[in-house]
Amino acid sequence: MSNPADLASIAAIDAVKTRTGGVGLLEGPRGARPRRAFSRSNIFIYGTLILVSVYYLLPLWVMVMTSLKGMPEIRTGNIFAPPMEITFEPWVKAWAEACTGINCDGLSRGFWNSVFILVPSVLISIAVASVNGYALANWKFKGSEVFFTILILGAFIPYQVMIYPIAILLGKIGLFGSLWGLVLVHTIFGMPILTLLFRNYFTSVPQELFKAARVDGAGFWGIFFRIMLPMSLPIFVVAVILQVTGIWNDFLFGVIYSNNERYPMTVQLNNIVNSVQGVKEYNVNMAATLLTGLVPLVIYFASGKLFVRGIAAGAVKG
Repeated sequence: MSNPADLASIAAIDAVKTRTGGVGLLEGPRGARPRRAFSRSNIFIYGTLILVSVYYLLPLWVMVMTSLKGMPEIRTGNIFAPPMEITFEPWVKAWAEACTGINCDGLSRGFWNSVFILVPSVLISIAVASVNGYALANWKFKGSEVFFTILILGAFIPYQVMIYPIAILLGKIGLFGSLWGLVLVHTIFGMPILTLLFRNYFTSVPQELFKAARVDGAGFWGIFFRIMLPMSLPIFVVAVILQVTGIWNDFLFGVIYSNNERYPMTVQLNNIVNSVQGVKEYNVNMAATLLTGLVPLVIYFASGKLFVRGIAAGAVKG
C-alpha cells in the first residue's frame, strides 16, 4: 500500500503541473530577467555615492590619524598616512591638560558646562513645545492661528538681531554670565521650530483617535499622556537630535553670554585651537575637535532610524 505522505506529494505535484501548463516543479521563477549589476545607471549612482562619501570622510580620516600621531611624525608632512606608532597622549592632553589663557584644564571644564546647559535646555524646550504643538493641533482657541504665525516668524529671526536685547534682558534679571542664562536663551530660541514640528506631527495623527477619546470623557492632559505621547516617539527623537546638535555646537551664545569659568565646550575648543602660547600642537587640536563633536555624533548614530521615521511621519508636513 502506498504511503499517504507520498500520495499527498504526488497530488501536490499534479496540481502544480495543471496550473503551470504541464511543466511542474522543474520550472524556475517567472518574471523579467534580472538587471545587470554593472549597468550604466548603477555605475553612475554608486560612483557618485563613493565620491561624495570620500569627500566627507577624508577630513575625518585626517583628523583621526593626526590625533593618534606624535608631533615628530606629523612634521614629516604625510597627513593621510596612518600613524607608525599610535599614541593617545594628544587625547589626554586635549581633555585635561591643554591651556587656554591662565587655565590648563583642557576641555573637561567646558564639557561639564555644556552638559549643564544641554540637559535642562533640551528637557524644558521639548516639554513646553510638545504641549504647545498638541494644543495648536487639536485644541483650537481664539487667536490660535495668530499665535502660531508669531511662532513661525520667531523661528526665522536671525540670532544676531536679538543679541543686544537679550544681553540687556539677562543683565536685568541677573543671569548674564551664568549657565542658567544660557539655558534660558537656548530654551526660548528652540521653542518656535520645535512647536512647528510637534504641531505638524500631531496634525497628522488620525482625528478619529482624538474624537473617540473625547467621547470617552478624556480631557486635555488625559489625551496628551495616554494617546499622543505613546505615538510620538519618532518626533521626540527628531526634537532631541535637533536640540542637542544646535545647543552643543553653539558658539555665538556661549562666547557672548558666559564668562571664562562657564564657557561651553565649543568656546573652550576655540581657545585651545587659537592659542598663541608655545608650539602649535596639531594632534592635540584634532583630538580636541573630535572630543567636542563626539556627543551629537553618538546621539545621532544611536537614533538615526527613529530620526528618519519622525521626519517621514509628519515632521515637515504642513
